[in-house]
Amino acid sequence: MKKIIVAIDGFSSCGKSTMAKELAREAGYVYVDTGAMYRAVSLFCIQNGWMTDSEINAKELEKHIHSIRIEFKTNAEGVSETYLNGKNVESEIRSLEVANGASRVSTLGFVRRELVRQQQFMGVEKGIVMDGRDIGTVVFPMAELKIFLTASPEIRAKRRMDEMTAKGETVNYEDVLANVIERDDRDQNRTESPLRKADDAVVIDNSSLTREEQRGILRTLFAERTL
Repeated sequence: MKKIIVAIDGFSSCGKSTMAKELAREAGYVYVDTGAMYRAVSLFCIQNGWMTDSEINAKELEKHIHSIRIEFKTNAEGVSETYLNGKNVESEIRSLEVANGASRVSTLGFVRRELVRQQQFMGVEKGIVMDGRDIGTVVFPMAELKIFLTASPEIRAKRRMDEMTAKGETVNYEDVLANVIERDDRDQNRTESPLRKADDAVVIDNSSLTREEQRGILRTLFAERTL
């Protein structure tokens, strides 16, 4: 069985990371959560006071972009977690504030170029599953398997709200839905590497799919590409 690169793109809160993690675990592949990388940059900005509700201090961020070290380490339960400059920030980067900031910093060309460089280096030996917004179009346009995951904004907002509530956060559905729609617009219309489906990507709309149905579709596609 040959090793391949699996690129999973799609809208926010579609379950890309869950899908990618499960496939990587089953296949014995390396999993890289690129969305977490942008969230880590967002958190770095917030920690340094470079981000407000209205703007990002891009000048300061650009000066320090090469000092941002993002790693993924597997915990005792076999789950990949995000580290920012040596510190586990997996819980911190999942807040709504950081998520919104991640969509904003991802519009900055110098941020995308640096993280894409790191991502491409991670995939040199293949055997990797990577999810994000531009994996199949920019990072790995020659990936053997490309998935474009989607679901309705309402379904995604409900999933996101449930996830945040489970972590003890107090959130309002309308606020979460508005954030999802805003992020969709920003991701699709940004100048640098906008979110779009690669021509050869397989579209999976999981609005009404069960987790097992989705797994079955992915397993079949993966098996076909690794023969």
